[in-house]
Amino acid sequence: MNQTKKVNGRLPEDHEQKLGQIAEVIAKYEAKPNNLIMILHASQGIYGYLPYEVQKFIADKMNIPVADVSGVVSFYSFFSTKPKGKHTIMVCMGTACYVRGGKKLVEGLEKHLHVACDCTTEDGKFTLSKARCIGACGLAPAMMVDDTVYKAVNPNRLDSVLSKY
Repeated sequence: MNQTKKVNGRLPEDHEQKLGQIAEVIAKYEAKPNNLIMILHASQGIYGYLPYEVQKFIADKMNIPVADVSGVVSFYSFFSTKPKGKHTIMVCMGTACYVRGGKKLVEGLEKHLHVACDCTTEDGKFTLSKARCIGACGLAPAMMVDDTVYKAVNPNRLDSVLSKY
């Protein structure tokens, strides 16, 4: 279950430094199990994602089973076990967006970016994902790139939207 992105079979150069910062976060929250979500949130901010090695490190420092940590990470969609791209694209798949072409939008993005949904492009520029709803039903089909919402998007508009990034 080793999902840490390794370079030439090694962990990222700053792996140990980031683990040190995570250890400081755990100490700040006194390693209390009730603070696990806050610790994971801060850890993902430091490391960028939560690979197995980081989850195990957190579990060991908090003296809790790694299964407890992994269970929380896998339950909440906010947490990621894979590296994310520089920009995150989320396509709304709520009812209005789905009916008005959300599925075709996802297919168009997969083709345009040469990547499957819930994956990151080879160059690390984009991570493509689906969202249950982004709260923009009147703008359907809608998608977000980082924090910017794009309304009434269709596959023909993808070049103009993505060229900004």
